[in-house]
Amino acid sequence: MDCNYGIFLYLPVNKRIHSVIMLLLLFGLPWTVSLDCNGQEAFRRWRKMNQIRSDKFDQILPEVMRENNIDMWIITNREGNYDPLYPDMGGGYTSSNGYYIFTDNGTGRIERAALGISGYLLEQGDAYDYFGPENELKSYVEARDPKNIGLNISKNFGGADGLSYSERLELEEILGEKFSERFVSAEKLTSDFRSGRVASEIAAFAEAGEYSYQIAERAFSNEVITPGVTTLEDVAWWMMDQLFKYNLGSSFGLPSVYITGPDGVEALSTDRIIQRGDVLMLDWGVGLMNFYTDMKRIAYVLGAGETEVPASIQKAFDQGLKARQVVVENIHPGITAQQAEDQIYHALESAGFKKMEEFNKPSTEDVTDIIIGCHSVGNWGHGIGPSIAFFNPVRLTYELKETNLLSIELFAYTKIPEWGGKKLRIPLEDDAVVTARGVEWVYPANSKIQIIK
Repeated sequence: MDCNYGIFLYLPVNKRIHSVIMLLLLFGLPWTVSLDCNGQEAFRRWRKMNQIRSDKFDQILPEVMRENNIDMWIITNREGNYDPLYPDMGGGYTSSNGYYIFTDNGTGRIERAALGISGYLLEQGDAYDYFGPENELKSYVEARDPKNIGLNISKNFGGADGLSYSERLELEEILGEKFSERFVSAEKLTSDFRSGRVASEIAAFAEAGEYSYQIAERAFSNEVITPGVTTLEDVAWWMMDQLFKYNLGSSFGLPSVYITGPDGVEALSTDRIIQRGDVLMLDWGVGLMNFYTDMKRIAYVLGAGETEVPASIQKAFDQGLKARQVVVENIHPGITAQQAEDQIYHALESAGFKKMEEFNKPSTEDVTDIIIGCHSVGNWGHGIGPSIAFFNPVRLTYELKETNLLSIELFAYTKIPEWGGKKLRIPLEDDAVVTARGVEWVYPANSKIQIIK
């Protein structure tokens, strides 16, 4: 991977991305483009983020504001205390208070304004209709007289809870009792805006995915690992250096590089030296242009005289792949995440797997235990859209829609005879997009155990 690598796709979209567009996006268009490396990469990324923002404001914002019955959405910012949606909105500079304001005037297009927020990168992004000083807030709201005003207040997830207590008090003081009584939570609006995707977003997310799986698979190879010499933290820090090299981010901190044995995880990103016969796993994600992936990979370090993965470990991995196929075949738009979860577990049990009721608590039966956690992904490693995951109870109630990005995550536990019948946990996780056909991978999903010689 070098500076000539990239995905540079701009596609027109209409109200909802149709299956034919998704096919073209994922399979029918060139994936690489030659880039000028002399200072143009920053400009390329900025242009792409502007395209995404304009597409979102044009295509997604009208839908989600009307679906949630919100006439005006105010997102507040202060220097040093920006809302979690600050990158989505375009950033900008604010010295005291700043507001992104979106108003549904019933004309089809959402009016967009930035008050008290300025800066070249924001203003040249062409996403906003009007820029003004922060002291125009009251007159701006009065002139539009919205029936309700959505604010980023949420008790369920931090990504929709950007309004601070003091900012809330200040808004009440500025706008007065008349409009303060119209404040409502924009929790669901924020989730729907974030998780409803346009083609330019999926292209950018797929680009992040290309970096994430390629770096991960290089990390689990003899390029990086020398058995008996390399430590787990050596691998983790090599991966961190790749982020530095390509100007990437991560929402997970130090990559989780660990060894799994008969008693579970033995060591996690520590100075434990990687030895022959170890089963290695990693969990991490890459950040690029405000998108963050979440994925896993598995490796086996060949023992003395071995030329392939032991049959029992390979069988455990193959069981995980079979279970994953059942999972992806039972996810489709138009149902709630809870309905999808129920459908998935029913299908898994019909296929001979056993649902694990509590994480990391496999049964003693000679059967592969499965637990799933197919969570929302996109602008963070764990997104705020619908999630087919036991750890996202509120988002289990949300409807799955076309263009939602999901991390297809599961854990499969299968007995290993050499371990006295104890079970090996096989974690599988890669990122996909929901389409009319179900779910489709946005980069090559894991299909094998990496071999380290």
